[in-house]
This record gives sequence, structure tokens and C-alpha cells, in this order.
Amino acid sequence: MRRRVLRGHHLLCVHGFRGMGYSPDFVEKMTEIVREIRDETLDYPIQVVVGLDETCSFCPHKGDGVCNQSETHVIGLDTNVTKHLGIKHGEIYQKNELVSMVARHVDPDDLDDLCKGCSWLRYGVCKEGISILKKNYEKKQREEYTT
Repeated sequence: MRRRVLRGHHLLCVHGFRGMGYSPDFVEKMTEIVREIRDETLDYPIQVVVGLDETCSFCPHKGDGVCNQSETHVIGLDTNVTKHLGIKHGEIYQKNELVSMVARHVDPDDLDDLCKGCSWLRYGVCKEGISILKKNYEKKQREEYTT
């Protein structure tokens, strides 16, 4: 599988994504990426960036290399998440490693700070997604420990 490029904050969004988005094309692209990330049988490289990623290519707010709607805000979200996870802009990580990092280091209530000001936060799906991820991760860890 080819390498994906994802913004830092999209590492969290993918776990709460429920089909809402900025345009039908954006939703379709995000759905594709979310399906791959949630598929535990797939592992592939992801380059984490602070800035536009391949999902942004389908957003109606994408300008010439920037987000025309809220560039400063989304760069802040990317920076918050990469700092919180201890990952670096431009570095390549394996998908399963990133999912594990999110499950271990992000609690649902962390989103209040990490994603402060995000218009999607008020729907509660992001916190719910992180909560489900953590529960599934912890269950898997217990199962591996007992076998």
C-alpha cells in the first residue's frame, strides 16, 4: 500500500469521523482514509504533516498551499496533536504505530484542549471515537497479555 500524508490533527479526526464534512468530495476522501485506518489488518506508512494533506485536496476551503478559512487555527491543531504525541512534522510512521500512540496518549477529555475551537468538537463524535479506540486498544492489550 502506498504512503498516506495526514495532518497532525487528522490523526484524531479519523477516529470520530461519522460522514460529516465540508463537501461531498471531502467526505468521500475522508471515508476512504478512515476505512483504511480503522482496518486493523492494514499497516502502511503515513507521513505526518503540519499543514495541508491529501484530505485537504478535496476541501472547498483549500487555497494555494493554505486553508483559506482557518489556516492559523488548523496549523495550531496540527501542532497541538504532534506535540502531544511526540511526533515530528514530515516524519513517516507506520499506521498501526500512530493508532497505538493515539490510543495510549489521548483521552477523550484531552480534545477540549487539543482541538479547542474546532467546529466539529461540539457534536461529541470525536470524543466518542477516541473513547471507543481506547476501549478496543485496552481490550486487545488484555487479550494479548492473557494468551
